[in-house]
Amino acid sequence: MTEKELIKGCLKQDRKAQQMLYEQLSPRMLSVCKRYVKSTQNAEDVMVEAFFKVFTKIEQYGDKGSFEGWVRKIMVNESLMFLRKRKPTENAFEPRESDAQQTLNIQDDLEARDILKLLNQLPNGYRTIFNLYVIEGFKHREIAEKLSISINTSKSQLILAKKKMRELLVKNNYPGIRATDSM
Repeated sequence: MTEKELIKGCLKQDRKAQQMLYEQLSPRMLSVCKRYVKSTQNAEDVMVEAFFKVFTKIEQYGDKGSFEGWVRKIMVNESLMFLRKRKPTENAFEPRESDAQQTLNIQDDLEARDILKLLNQLPNGYRTIFNLYVIEGFKHREIAEKLSISINTSKSQLILAKKKMRELLVKNNYPGIRATDSM
């Protein structure tokens, strides 16, 4: 079945179409959830809840843009709701001026499994903001609204997440990264 046929089937609440769509998208969507939620079991729970929303609100898709992108957005939002219940930014703080002035760049050549491994070592607040900004492409204003934090907190958490990532890369002797490099 094509994606459009699967969507039509899901609109009719066809269980077979729902199962096929789930099987087709779940590996990628689980990866999305795991970037936010450390525990595989919790990530799977979040993904299942998100797919429930996909199937119950599929008429809202409206065939505008990428269907997978629409599903991905639901996965991210459901992951954030899960984290919000667990207070992911409870260790967040307002930045010092020296923190906000530092600029860091991300290494483009990390493999997906390396990124996931590193992300799982970050505190929840750092990981959440890093995911939203670097991977999902949200702006600090959007992150602040989604997480009910200040824009400066989002910026400082990103800076600290990048610093922590660099430290982890150095600690793990990642090729091409030295202790004196900046991200």
